[in-house]
Amino acid sequence: MLEIVPIPALTGTYDNYIWVVHDGTHAIVVDPGDAAPVLAYLQAQRLALSAILVTHRHGDHINGIPKLLEVYNTRVYGPRSELIPTVTHHIGEGDSVDIAELGLHFDILHLPGHLPEHIVYVGNGMLFCGDMLFGCACGKMFVGTPQEFHHSLQRLAALPDEIKVYCAHEYTESNIRFALLCEPSNVALQQRQRDTIALRQQDLPTLPSTIALEKATNPFMRCNQPEIIANVMRHFELTAPPADEAAVFAALRAWRDRF
Repeated sequence: MLEIVPIPALTGTYDNYIWVVHDGTHAIVVDPGDAAPVLAYLQAQRLALSAILVTHRHGDHINGIPKLLEVYNTRVYGPRSELIPTVTHHIGEGDSVDIAELGLHFDILHLPGHLPEHIVYVGNGMLFCGDMLFGCACGKMFVGTPQEFHHSLQRLAALPDEIKVYCAHEYTESNIRFALLCEPSNVALQQRQRDTIALRQQDLPTLPSTIALEKATNPFMRCNQPEIIANVMRHFELTAPPADEAAVFAALRAWRDRF
């Protein structure tokens, strides 16, 4: 039986989760920004590292790979980019990854927005989405356009509701505070805040979430909601609604960047 474990890393700076999927013998690791906690976990559990999955090139997702490769001779999957020299298997839209040791199959989606080359891994009821989608928010828009990012999130929204969302940061509590400014009457969001506070008081992760929960509570996936549009207009003192959903997304992202 598979176990999916979040390893906290870079706590207090980025609050990353490095996800480990294992069956008690073999393991894969997703976005290892720091090698030390991963090595400690793998060695304590006596796990063989079958593969490393990378979503994008930011250091808090890849800086641990060289040290892991000093210990484990394993394959590294990542986006088609010359900026990640440790990647051994370059993948993109329409490709798939099979981890035979664990019986895992992932389809690859190329989702620009956070960065141009960002990819996500979908399969086995899991979504490893890096910094594209967070609990009740999304990543910053470093390079790209609001249209690209909004379209990428809509592709995620089209996935089955029950898929579990394993993103790379524990930002949910703060994200919900912002979301409540955008949509204060959202009952599902109010409940999510209560659930999140209870989890964090016990020092438990708020992840994974689900596609269904994100669609019900995440303002960046709800750009067509009248209350969100009205509060965007109020915040930016607009006299007319934004032109389309991508424009609402752009406004939300700008608002969140200064929150």
